[in-house]
Amino acid sequence: MGYPTIETGMTDNLIELLRPIRLLAMDVDGVLTDGSITYDDEGRELKRFHVADGLGMTALLLADIQIAWITGRSSAAVARRANELRISHVMQGVRDKGAALQALTADLNLCQDEVAYAGDDWNDLLAFEASGVRFAVSNAVPQVKAAADVVTAAPGGTGAIREICDRLLEAKGLTADIVAAYLNALKETVADVSVGQ
Repeated sequence: MGYPTIETGMTDNLIELLRPIRLLAMDVDGVLTDGSITYDDEGRELKRFHVADGLGMTALLLADIQIAWITGRSSAAVARRANELRISHVMQGVRDKGAALQALTADLNLCQDEVAYAGDDWNDLLAFEASGVRFAVSNAVPQVKAAADVVTAAPGGTGAIREICDRLLEAKGLTADIVAAYLNALKETVADVSVGQ
């Protein structure tokens, strides 16, 4: 089955779809990570995040596009990574992601057309219903891909979110300005290792 992918480029329709987005929400496991759950000898949960995704989300924050993580699991690793990236909207242990996203959208005074969501599995379909733009990572289950507006080239945990972030900036015509702002931030905060990590 053919799905609309990021690799097909920025069509006029995709630009029009992405331009209004002011909030990018996403699942964590399988989207920001590869979906693996690993425990150390003391029972602590370990997760692996991709640095390119972190830089992409940092870029969106510089562009005043808000980020939200909505996950069905609860993990100290997720809280730590969100804190490093200064992600202020983190909802863990959520069963109904659609209701959570609707509540956040209302709290932020946004309309549905200003909200995008990235997911990979069945429980993300509820959030899709509350989103104006729906992204599936390439390793998503068929039902999620079929419901998506766009499918990333990369699987979750390997830069899929960075692809989305880059396309959002491109659609808004902000790429060059945000690259410049990011580089200036690096110069001004050399000691702040959280910028784009």
